[in-house]
Amino acid sequence: MNPMSSYHLSFNIGYPNAYDRAKHYTGSEIMIHGECVSIGCFAMGNDNIEEIWTLMVSAFEKGQEVISLQVFPFRMTDQNLKSHPQSTLKEFWANLWEGYNFFENRKIPPVVTVKDGKYCFK
Repeated sequence: MNPMSSYHLSFNIGYPNAYDRAKHYTGSEIMIHGECVSIGCFAMGNDNIEEIWTLMVSAFEKGQEVISLQVFPFRMTDQNLKSHPQSTLKEFWANLWEGYNFFENRKIPPVVTVKDGKYCFK
């Protein structure tokens, strides 16, 4: 968490994660932050980042050690998945859809691991 962010408040999303490292993707410091501008991060606006920040601080103060965060390229619905029939990302999106559905059906974040270059959700 970065309370001294140039974009009001910010926190790092943990990129690259285990999946990204397994794929040899590189990068760092992808943040969720305030303000309404960004070059590669997730800009939430100041009011929204303050609400997110307050919830995170409260969770940590009550003993929670990590915040689970899932990021999807779009709302993972049949219609949205079918609207990109030629995409080279279809297999990746299908894998993400498993995690999306896990949360939608159970209303709890899955434990996410990586095996054989794919996300596993339990």
